[in-house]
Amino acid sequence: MVLEFLSYQFGVRALIGGLIVAITCSSLGVFLVLRRLSLIADGLSHVAFGGIALGLFSGIYPLYTAVVGVVLGSLGIHGLGKLRVASDAAIAIMFATGLAIGIILISVTQNVAVDVLSFLFGTILGINQTDIYLAIVLGVTVISILLLFWKEWVAITIDAEFARVSGLPVSALELVFTILTGLTVVVAMRLVGVLLVSSLIVIPASAMIQLKMPFRKTVLSACGIAVVSVIAGLQLSFTYDIAPGGSIVLVTICCFILAAIVARLLPKIPKKSVQGSWDHQCNR
Repeated sequence: MVLEFLSYQFGVRALIGGLIVAITCSSLGVFLVLRRLSLIADGLSHVAFGGIALGLFSGIYPLYTAVVGVVLGSLGIHGLGKLRVASDAAIAIMFATGLAIGIILISVTQNVAVDVLSFLFGTILGINQTDIYLAIVLGVTVISILLLFWKEWVAITIDAEFARVSGLPVSALELVFTILTGLTVVVAMRLVGVLLVSSLIVIPASAMIQLKMPFRKTVLSACGIAVVSVIAGLQLSFTYDIAPGGSIVLVTICCFILAAIVARLLPKIPKKSVQGSWDHQCNR
């Protein structure tokens, strides 16, 4: 039976959480990939791991402390940028900091092996109502702010220097976007885990960018790919008793390969026309 996992309550919760994560991750992913900031999601996921370890150590619900961790990590990346540290170096520094804090806290916390593994590798089929409520709150927050400043972020993505000259508060908007990425990482951790969270952000976006569609259509198509990947991945996981996080990511990789093949078969589109269509999206 198709989508047989929906006959179980845990399957319904997994689908709800998965759809929220899919839409949130893929929406931000297009902006990050085009700005060559794909690794920021990976960096913040390891910062979030430090927050999770703090929660396990202190007895606070780990996702709450993970939210605090990614916000502080986002501020750290932004602050290092102000000190003229290159963006990739700033991400690497926060990556190492979060991972080091997490390792130290885990080493002094008793009986946390199972909990740590669930966050490292994801446990979407085991998410509870608290996870769902947190995913809804964070997901709605991220998407709402993304839509509120849509034109500004499209302008920064296309040409950050021109956006700055035009009077946009580029630095402040970049900080907000980094925080949104961190919140998205927290939402996605329960789906695919810390180790694979950046995949759901980067791969659907990378797949659709190859097709060189208008900006808005690229984002919507990336969302579609992510949603299909979550549904197919959950079904594969339920049918063959395999890890859901890994199966979801493998489906996204298959979609990426298919998009790459289609992109090679399509007639070449002049770069100017693509840029023009994105400029049009920015001005809408």
